[in-house]
Amino acid sequence: MVASTLVAMLCAHLLCFSVMFLLISRRLPGNRMGMDFFAAGNLLLALAYILQLVEGGPAWSVMSVVNHTLTLAAPIAYWLGAMRFFGRQVRLWRSLIIFSVAYGIAQCLVQWSAGPTARYAMLAAMASVLFFVMTITVIYGVRTFAKDLYGEMFFFALLIGGICILNALKFLKIVDGGLDALHMDSRFQMIFYIYMSTLATIVPPSIVWLVLRRLTDSLRNMAARDPMTDLLNRRGLLDALTQSFNSRNAGPARLLLLDVDHFKRINDTYGHQAGDEVICQVADILRSTVRRDDLTGRIGGEEFVAVFLEADGDRVIHLAERLRASVESQAIKVAGSGNVLRCTVTIGISPPFHGAHDLEDALRQADAALYRGKAAGRNRIESAEVFNSVSVEDPKAAIV
Repeated sequence: MVASTLVAMLCAHLLCFSVMFLLISRRLPGNRMGMDFFAAGNLLLALAYILQLVEGGPAWSVMSVVNHTLTLAAPIAYWLGAMRFFGRQVRLWRSLIIFSVAYGIAQCLVQWSAGPTARYAMLAAMASVLFFVMTITVIYGVRTFAKDLYGEMFFFALLIGGICILNALKFLKIVDGGLDALHMDSRFQMIFYIYMSTLATIVPPSIVWLVLRRLTDSLRNMAARDPMTDLLNRRGLLDALTQSFNSRNAGPARLLLLDVDHFKRINDTYGHQAGDEVICQVADILRSTVRRDDLTGRIGGEEFVAVFLEADGDRVIHLAERLRASVESQAIKVAGSGNVLRCTVTIGISPPFHGAHDLEDALRQADAALYRGKAAGRNRIESAEVFNSVSVEDPKAAIV
């Protein structure tokens, strides 16, 4: 009686959270962060437990075959939902239908060849294997695609690992004691149902927390980036620089300020759409030129910034020259017309600085160097450290 009450409460939890996940998924854009998949997983597991209550015990029937299939289809739906949450494009129903047909056939073959005990043992073994693979995937995610969710993923790994162990123990008990081990009021089954009821209470709110955190991170990222180029804006640049200097014993950084030459003339001659295309192309070149850990941003209409972390002056000048030459050499096709235009940039380089609090001063010094470059003829690199420049005529000249 107690076990039946626990299973009934578990079904109620699963059905309620299934509806909640479905409602949340309708409010989310894009892939819905897998919430519709989680809703399906809860529904499948609830239906499996409802069928178990109706059956009352081990049996060989169509209902039993469906029950076993739904029991394993639920974690597959959760697994696919997690993949969707992390941006993987997977399909739910096709995968579940293929699995259900295959596992239904496997149940019939095992029942006819080895008997009911083997079929129930196969269910426990398959569940254990599924949850073991899920646990390994979660642990792998901590080191790769989910580094920003270290605590949450470790927590899920513990919970899923617990289900894996319980199903492995159930398999051993079935092999050792036969179907009597599956009596609903047995001590082991009571522990199993209590654990599953606890999971049904803890996991759904945890999944909602993950969605809220991902949405919050997305909003924070949107507030820190320029919408046209996806480069950091001034606020995002300051936050990223603060984090970079606080996360390690960083050496001095150097700031590169880049301005597109005669940008107003480009807008007036070719139109604002051409101006936007110039901005986007310069942003792409900037992204591809800097090193992996360096920071890039757009802080004005045609002004861009790159912050080189722990790079000496010669290295920064080399990267700046690559950037200048790349912009000059690449033609830009103006959409909607046959026009092809080229543009150039002038670059100012700041002296080394040692913290985020020096960002404004570095910007000011790089800006002064940039305007000296503008006054000297544009399409050149100017350093704030000394009054020397790298021009088109002498692109390999060194600034000491």
